Amino acid sequence: MKLLHIDSSILGDASVSRQLTQAIVAQLKSKHANLEVEYLDVDQQQIPHLSGPILMGQDPEQSQLGEKLVQQYLDADIIVVGAAMYNFSLPSTLKAWIDRICVAGKTFRYTENGPEGLAGGKKIYIASSRGGVYGENSPADFQEAYLKTVFGFTGVTDVEVIRSEGVAMAEHKDQAIADAMAKIQAL
Repeated sequence: MKLLHIDSSILGDASVSRQLTQAIVAQLKSKHANLEVEYLDVDQQQIPHLSGPILMGQDPEQSQLGEKLVQQYLDADIIVVGAAMYNFSLPSTLKAWIDRICVAGKTFRYTENGPEGLAGGKKIYIASSRGGVYGENSPADFQEAYLKTVFGFTGVTDVEVIRSEGVAMAEHKDQAIADAMAKIQAL
C-alpha cells in the first residue's frame, strides 16, 4: 500500500498543518505495517506554476516532472495533504501541484455526459489549518471546498478533512490542535 504525504505550509516547524499531516501519517503507519510513504514538500521542492510552454509540452524537463507527479498521484492508495488557509485559499505551491495532476486522459476525461474522474479508488486526508474560525460551509472557504472539488473531479470521493481552525488566536489554538489530534487518533 502506498501513501503520498504532501506538505505545503511556508511555516516549517511552526506549521499546524505539518503537525497534523505528520500525526496522520504516523497513525496510518501504525495501522498498516506495509505502508510505503513517499514525501513531497511543495514549499521546499517548488513546482513551477503552469505556463503556456509547460502546458503545450515545450519544456521537456517540466513535462517529465508533470508525468512524475501524475504517476505519484495515480500510484498512491492514500494521500495526506497538508493545506493551510492563506487569504481564504491554499498555498500557491499546492495549486501548482494540483495544476500538474489534473491532466485530461490521465486523471480525468471528458465524455458526452461531462467530465469523468480516472483516479478513484483512493482515500485522501486533508489536514486543514486556519488562522481564523470559519466552520465547515463558510462562504469564505476557497480552501477545503476547492480541494474536495478538485479531488472529486479526478474521481476521488473518499476525502476526509481534519481541521484545526483558530490557530492564530491564542484562546483557540491549543484546543483546536488538540481536537484535530483526537480525530487523528480515532482514524
